Amino acid sequence: MGYFRDCIEQMEGYTPGFQPKAADVVKLNTNENPYPPSPRVLEVLRRFPPERLRRYPEPLGDTFRAAASSVLGISPENILCTNGGDELLAVCTRAFCDARRPMAYPQPTYSLYPVLAKIQGCPAVEIPREGDWLGELACINAPLTIVCNPNAPTSDFVPVEQLDRLASALSGVLLIDEAYADFAPDNALRLVAKHDNVIVLRSFSKGYSLAGLRFGFGVAQPAMIEGLIKVKDSYNVDAVAAAAAAAITDQPYFRANVERIVQERTRLTESLRLLGFEVPDSQTNFVLARCLNGSAEGIYKALVEKNIYVRYFPLPGLYDKLRITVGTPEQNKILVTALREILSQKGKPV
Repeated sequence: MGYFRDCIEQMEGYTPGFQPKAADVVKLNTNENPYPPSPRVLEVLRRFPPERLRRYPEPLGDTFRAAASSVLGISPENILCTNGGDELLAVCTRAFCDARRPMAYPQPTYSLYPVLAKIQGCPAVEIPREGDWLGELACINAPLTIVCNPNAPTSDFVPVEQLDRLASALSGVLLIDEAYADFAPDNALRLVAKHDNVIVLRSFSKGYSLAGLRFGFGVAQPAMIEGLIKVKDSYNVDAVAAAAAAAITDQPYFRANVERIVQERTRLTESLRLLGFEVPDSQTNFVLARCLNGSAEGIYKALVEKNIYVRYFPLPGLYDKLRITVGTPEQNKILVTALREILSQKGKPV
């Protein structure tokens, strides 16, 4: 067409996980929480005043900032509300990167990072996630370094002490993407008080069962938040998303849901290993299963025929793996039964 910038014409956009239209499927491909959100959230939505839809929402999401401040033990000025965690990633890319200011991250990781780099027209330095990759990131010392922790899609966790050392070694910004931190043994929030170059990303799509609400937030020192506010959209979080404040204050419900998923994650991992998959211990709400009997793509397609959806990435290092969201016990049982049938067929997927 000739209308777009060269980098947009030449790039491929981000590919979201497939969203089947039918409701009677087993959907384990986009890491959604299989349980409903807090009853407090549903009550907020039921009582939501129509007048608030006519008016613009709070520019900074102060209702949520106050609620999160009390739960997390930080100041409201440490918090930036965003339209999902993805918006925080986009805001940081715009704020810190350009044609002469690259971003750096390990691979494999969240596939949105390189897409944002291409949109911004900045170089993306990708380090294989092997050996001393944290040391390599420190040596690159990019204006923006991103570490997803726990990492997607590998599901592993880097000890916070190692991220602490990385932040000290960098003169640029370290963005720690903690979209899956709710399911991990630790988190990096304490690094914000220690380092003025650390930003921690959090999402409500996973542990809080609010993927459809599109709400996330960043935590950093106030001076960093003030700079990012300049870059965000004017009213970036809608009025309905204030229901996230009700979600974060209901910590007992949140913790119980997370614990259910963690326990079911253990059972699913054991079941997949018994079927012959190689499955490392996960610190997220999904597992990454390496297919030793048949091709991952073939098994993925066979599952689709049974209305079961998992995630297959045709990418280096992932060709032989399936990413599987931890579902309810019933969903996971259907998945395991289907996999057993697929693998027992004479003509195994190849």
